[in-house]
Amino acid sequence: MSKDLYVKNLPPEITEEELRKLFSVAGKVSYIHMGKDTKSGQFRGYGYVKMASEAEAKEAVVCLDGARINDRYISVSIAKPQQPGGARRNPAPNTQGPAKQRQKRRK
Repeated sequence: MSKDLYVKNLPPEITEEELRKLFSVAGKVSYIHMGKDTKSGQFRGYGYVKMASEAEAKEAVVCLDGARINDRYISVSIAKPQQPGGARRNPAPNTQGPAKQRQKRRK
């Protein structure tokens, strides 16, 4: 099991310090990353929290999943491992039309 947690549905006004304080009820917080839009820099309502141990990560999921913060119910789960090489989950769509695809198959 991982020590990394994925947290979603966070209120837009929450700060990193408030998030650290919230998760400290389950143990020592090693790292926090708050997801931001790359163009605007605006917070996107999700983040990653790394706990010091796997036991603390489990405790955080049990204690905080479904917790209410500023009229929002947050979701806390074990983060999925990052895909190697930063691969995308959804590959780019085929931009060639059906006619081009048929021509390629005939050759």
